Amino acid sequence: MSIQPVPPKVSVVIINYNGRKYLELFLPSVMASTYGNLEVVVADNASTDDSVAFIRERFPEIRIIQLAFNYGFAKGYNEALRLVSSDYYVLLNSDVQVEPGWIEPVISCMEGEARIGACQPKLLSYDRKEYFEYAGACGGWLDFLGYPFARGRVFDNCEKDQGQYDDPSPIFWASGAALFIRAKLYHELKGFEGYFFAHMEEIDLCWRVQLAGYSVFVCPASVVYHVGGGTLPKGNERKVFLNFRNNLIMLAKNLPLGHAIWKIPFRFFLDNISAWKSLFAGQAIYFTAIFEAHMAFIKWMIFKRRLSVFPARKNGHLNGWFQHSVVWQHFIKGKKTFKEIVKNKS
Repeated sequence: MSIQPVPPKVSVVIINYNGRKYLELFLPSVMASTYGNLEVVVADNASTDDSVAFIRERFPEIRIIQLAFNYGFAKGYNEALRLVSSDYYVLLNSDVQVEPGWIEPVISCMEGEARIGACQPKLLSYDRKEYFEYAGACGGWLDFLGYPFARGRVFDNCEKDQGQYDDPSPIFWASGAALFIRAKLYHELKGFEGYFFAHMEEIDLCWRVQLAGYSVFVCPASVVYHVGGGTLPKGNERKVFLNFRNNLIMLAKNLPLGHAIWKIPFRFFLDNISAWKSLFAGQAIYFTAIFEAHMAFIKWMIFKRRLSVFPARKNGHLNGWFQHSVVWQHFIKGKKTFKEIVKNKS
């Protein structure tokens, strides 16, 4: 009788901060996963609710890492993953429902190609399960000015899933809501940019993954359902601030100097148009958040830049890089879907 090889170890790591309601709702689906060599870890960001007590009572088999502070998403994962030994990490949001066999297709894909450094499943909306979910849909792309969009989601327009993106495909970034990454590679690249706290950290990491010579993929055979906005709701001033600030820092970190010196000022210009448009529409909070994000970016450039994580090189082939402006294509030319904007790319 032949002995079956042990599959690579997979550690599903969930960052939690006062998320008892999501843990109660979605941990049962994670624990029903059928993958054979699985560890489930909850890294708690110094919650003040009864999250930890709930896990200990209901799921004693889950490993709990209690962090001393609320480090946020990015640094929280960095702190926790120093204590997790595995072949693959799955960084899973607490507001994600999974299917029993969600891990196997992704690991099979990554084991079949050693240069796939990171991967994501198909993300559908938990509330509208026939539609793609905002946070990553069926794989993220980035335009030449740093605006993210995805197969199945362009700005606020989320497409209905009709199987149009069901092919495994190289992408620019994998969603942090359900991010598979080789553990060794995560540590070689020094993990997430801890200064970000939350938002854009997965795009920044995937950019560095590609610049290190690896690819990022989406595996649509695996499907998960994401609530979205579980940490910071859409339109929240803090969320707007973090998105705009972190996007500019990401560009400064990863773009070659010849691109950064004109793209970042142009982004300032476009951001200001968005800010003033919001102000005139009565959204003063949005205007203030963008102004504060620009000031914070300048502060980072002067005082904090040397503390950040940079790629070893800034030139290389990038999958999922759109050479044109998604802003122009969507808002000026009226194109709503990924396939309308990125021709001949599924």
